[in-house]
Amino acid sequence: MARMTAARAAVEILKREGVTNAFGVPGAAINPFYRDLKASGGIDHTLARHVEGASHMAEGYTRANPGNIGVCIGTSGPAGTDMITGLYSATGDSIPILCITGQAPSHLLHKEDFQAVDIASIAKPVAKMAVTVLEAAQVPGIFQQAFHLMRSGRPGPVLIDLPIDVQQTEIEFDPETYEPLPIYKPAASRAQIEKAIKLLVASERPLIIAGGGIINADASDLLVEFAEVTNTPVIPTLMGWGTIPDDHELNAGMVGQQTGHRYGNATFLESDFVLGIGNRWANRHTGYKLDVYQGERKFVHVDIEPTQIGKIFAPDYGIASDAKAALELFVEVAKELKAAGELPDRSAWVASHLERKETLQRRTHFDDIPMKPQRVYEEMNKAFGKDTRYVTTIGLSQIAGAQMLHVYKPRHWINCGQAGPLGWTIPAALGVAKADPDTQVVALSGDYDFQFMIEELAVGAQHRIPYVHVLVNNAYLGLIRQAQIGLDMNFQVNLEFENQNSPELGVYGVDHVKVAEGLGCKAIRVTDPNELGTALEQAKKLAQEFQVPVVVEAILERITNISMSPTADISAVKEFEELATEPGHAPTAIRPLKV
Repeated sequence: MARMTAARAAVEILKREGVTNAFGVPGAAINPFYRDLKASGGIDHTLARHVEGASHMAEGYTRANPGNIGVCIGTSGPAGTDMITGLYSATGDSIPILCITGQAPSHLLHKEDFQAVDIASIAKPVAKMAVTVLEAAQVPGIFQQAFHLMRSGRPGPVLIDLPIDVQQTEIEFDPETYEPLPIYKPAASRAQIEKAIKLLVASERPLIIAGGGIINADASDLLVEFAEVTNTPVIPTLMGWGTIPDDHELNAGMVGQQTGHRYGNATFLESDFVLGIGNRWANRHTGYKLDVYQGERKFVHVDIEPTQIGKIFAPDYGIASDAKAALELFVEVAKELKAAGELPDRSAWVASHLERKETLQRRTHFDDIPMKPQRVYEEMNKAFGKDTRYVTTIGLSQIAGAQMLHVYKPRHWINCGQAGPLGWTIPAALGVAKADPDTQVVALSGDYDFQFMIEELAVGAQHRIPYVHVLVNNAYLGLIRQAQIGLDMNFQVNLEFENQNSPELGVYGVDHVKVAEGLGCKAIRVTDPNELGTALEQAKKLAQEFQVPVVVEAILERITNISMSPTADISAVKEFEELATEPGHAPTAIRPLKV
C-alpha cells in the first residue's frame, strides 16, 4: 500500500475526480497542501488577488462547461470567511464548487489560535457539506463524499477544512485503485411524464418554462426537441437563458419584473398552462404578486430537488426528476402522440407569440451624448457573435443587458442569479475564460460592480487570460437609486466626484482606464455612441494581441431608469423610455419590428 501525506492523497483524488484547474491564495496553514499540489503536478493553479475572487473564479470555471467542478483554495481564518460569498452564490444557483481551507493545528482549535475559526459551522448554511477533518485517515473518504454530493441531486458546493497537522500526517492510500462514488439523480417515471403531457395536450395556450436545471443537466438539445415536437413556445428563465436560441421561432422571450421582455410577459399572461422544468420560480421571474403570475393557469413543476416542489406555490402536478431524465421521456412520449395524430395544432398560438415578438419591443437606438445604456447593448449585439459567452452579476447593467442582448447557446449567459454579489463579474469572467480559452468571453459591469474586485484584473494580466469587459459608467448605484424612487429619496447612491488627477472625467470620479492599465490590462474610454462599435472591435484585437483583459468603458448619462415593475408585478412593468415604433429604433432586435 502506498504511504503519503493526507494532503497528497487529497490532491491525487482531485485529479482522479477530473480536476485540472484550481484557483486560490496560499498561506501558512495551507502551505503543506500547496507543497503536495506542486509535487504531484497535473493541476494548473491560478493565483488570485483575493480569496473571494478565487471562489468566484471557481464558479465561473464550473459554469462554463458540463462536468467542470471549480476548486478554490485558501488558508485559515479570513480566507475561509472570504469564501462564504462564493459558497452562497454557488448554492443559490446549484453550482458545484469545492472550497479547501487550511486550519490551525487540531489540538489548538479550542484555544483561539491565530486565524483559527470554526469555518465549517459558518459555511454549513450555504454548502451541501462543510466539515473540518480531524482524523487524517478520513481525508480520502471525505473528499470522495464531497464529489459525490456536489454531483448528486441538486448540485452545490462543499467546503473541506484541513488542519495543518492533518495535512502533514502520513496515511495509507492507493490512488491507482481509487474510484469516484456513483452519482445519484432522481428520474421521472413514464407514468408521471404521461400525466404531465396529458395536461399539456388538454390546454390551449401552453408554455414551457426552461430553468437552469436544464443547463446543469446538459439537456438543452432535448428541450428544443420536445418543444419542436409539441410546437410549444418556451420561456427561458434568467438562469436558463440559452437553453433555446433567442432566434428560434419557439423562443417566446423572458418573463419577469425586471429581466423580462415586453413580449415575453405579454405571452405569459395569455397562457393557460405552464410546464416548468429545472426552474425554481424565483421572484425576479414571477414577481411578488403570485396571484398575477398564477392566475387561472395550470402548472406542472419538474425539479431535481423534491423539496423545491411546492416551495413557492403548489403546482397542479409535481415530478422529482433530473431534467435530462425527464426530457428524454417527454420527447419519447411526445413523439408517440405525434405519430398517432394526438397532438393538437398549436400554429395559431405560436403565430400569436411571434406577433407579440415583432411588435412589443423596446428602443435601443439613441444618439444622445452622454450616451444612453440601451445603445451600448445594441452595439454589443452588432460586435459579438452567436458564440459569445456573456458574464455578469447584478445591477441596472445586468437587467438592461438581459432585456436587450441575445443569447443562442447554453452556458453562454453566465449570471449570478440568486445571490448577485457585486464584484462577482471580473473573477467569474476569468474563471470562464480559463475554462474555455477558445471562445469569446465578454463581461458586463456597472461601475460599482467593477470597482468591488477590480484587483482581480491583475490576475488576468499575470496569467494571460484575455477577455473583453464592457463597463457602463454613470457614477451611480443605479439600481439602488431606482429602487429609492418609491421611497422619495436619493441617498448615499451618488458615486461622482471630481478626480484631481483626471479632470477630463468631470464628475465621473474613478479613472477606470488608469486603474486597468496600472493592473497590467488594456482599456478604452468611449463618450460618443457612434464610436462604440469601433472600440469593441479594437478591444477584441487587443485582447488577442496582448492576452490580457481589455476594458471598454462607456460613459453614460447620469440617470437612466430601466424598465421594471415598481410594484413587483409582471403585469405592470413600467416603461421609462420611448418604445420602438419604427425598425430603426431597435435595429438589432431578434425579429424586425413590425409596424
